[in-house]
Amino acid sequence: MLDPFFLGSFRYANGVLLFIAILWIAEGRQALRYSGRFLPAAVYGLIGFCGFNILVWWGLAYTRPEHASIIMALQTPMTALAVWLTRGLRPAPFTVGCIAAAIGGVLLVVTKGDLSQVFGGGSLLGDLLVFLGAVSWVIYTMAGGHFSGWSPLRMTVLTCIPGTIGLIVINAFTIGLGYSALPTLDQVLSVKWQLGYFVVFTVVLGVLGFNNGVKYLGALNAMLMLNLIPIIVFAIEAWLGRSFAAIEIGGAALVIGALVANNLYMRRSAQRP
Repeated sequence: MLDPFFLGSFRYANGVLLFIAILWIAEGRQALRYSGRFLPAAVYGLIGFCGFNILVWWGLAYTRPEHASIIMALQTPMTALAVWLTRGLRPAPFTVGCIAAAIGGVLLVVTKGDLSQVFGGGSLLGDLLVFLGAVSWVIYTMAGGHFSGWSPLRMTVLTCIPGTIGLIVINAFTIGLGYSALPTLDQVLSVKWQLGYFVVFTVVLGVLGFNNGVKYLGALNAMLMLNLIPIIVFAIEAWLGRSFAAIEIGGAALVIGALVANNLYMRRSAQRP
């Protein structure tokens, strides 16, 4: 019903208003000031909110959802590599093993054990767009160090504002080129409940939850948690009555096991003198 450009701008144009209201109530009007950090907030906001949303949703128009799931799972090793390159923190061999196991589990889940189908179907262009979107979110996840003294809520809101402006500008640009078109009011109203879910849950609660998680878990462990997405989808579909093959359940168990093992390992390492 809606193209990715309108969907992105609509989600965040409404979501950012909720963000601003929440920040104002929680931390006061002064928290809406950038205090000399507008440029980094704008750069990371455009990369994270604008880049991720446009590239991933655009890519999904050309490739299979299974491909996107696999590519998004690669955010974990990309984050580990980014932390290593930018901060000199080489991940422990055990964590690297957990990352590999989690990705392997995701592969089993989305391919049902037929790994020969990983590159079947889909489009290289779509896969590339999703990959660039995943890179965009990895870069945004690494932004926390540039906003020391800001709460996760404040960082989220003040980076989301320029990101939202970028989404609206890109949407207007694609309309001007004739590549996309504004939907009719009837089209928008026909998916009003879905749009409401997108704004409240995937924008406001989702982003706030993720940024708070990064603060307490660290960028690498937070990204590793994203491998739970296929498992959550499985749980919803099972509740709706779908049955699963043993290989799918085994892959889900492998993902959960890798997440738990790495979390316990990192906790134990943090407690060592």
